[in-house]
Amino acid sequence: MALGPFYVAQKLIETTGVRGTAILMRHGETTWNREGRVMGCRPVELNEHGRAQVAATAELARAVRPEVIVTSPLVRARQSAEIVAAVLGGLEIIEEPEISEVLYGRWEGLTYHDLIEDPHYVAYRKAPIEHPTPGGETIPEVQARGVGAITRTIAARTGQRVLFVSHGDIVRTVLCHFLGLELKYFHRIRVDNAALSAIQIAGEFAEVKFLNLLPDPGRAFSAPFSTAKPANKPHRS
Repeated sequence: MALGPFYVAQKLIETTGVRGTAILMRHGETTWNREGRVMGCRPVELNEHGRAQVAATAELARAVRPEVIVTSPLVRARQSAEIVAAVLGGLEIIEEPEISEVLYGRWEGLTYHDLIEDPHYVAYRKAPIEHPTPGGETIPEVQARGVGAITRTIAARTGQRVLFVSHGDIVRTVLCHFLGLELKYFHRIRVDNAALSAIQIAGEFAEVKFLNLLPDPGRAFSAPFSTAKPANKPHRS
């Protein structure tokens, strides 16, 4: 047998401090997700397909047995949390503003093609660690609030499994923290709508149990939205 599990087992036994499991879930699909449109803090609801995604993922979550749900207050996340809670028999739902979406400011409502040539976005895309969004956040600031909220919640619920329903970049940055991965690589972690990831936390140690778990894993190989440039509509005389 490989010796890696020996190290993990000893860490989980010996370590004192914060102990528990964080199950991270991105909200289900919205129409704006399919359009490649920046949602930010806009009150965009789940579409029909997104509701079905979340219901299917909730069945996966039965095996993980979360004991409470902590959600971003944004409507798409809250709706996702409510679907999961209903499927799992009425789990308590707690809102946590610190796991809300990144503040995107004037980028909200814009599409991929609106943004790719925006000078501010070009600078941000090249160095999101240093450059804030036009809403005023850098990615390290996003990570700090996400990790802080998860750590505080787990500390208050020692030994429990907590399902956090949040947003793509929050989940990516939190996973970077617990993986010990440099934050500049956060874009390398795929986080699909309604996907689950799980981390067992024991003090300063963490074991990532799984990443981007989906009831339909083939979806992870499909682009979440089309990058094809829309054809110009002919002018009417």
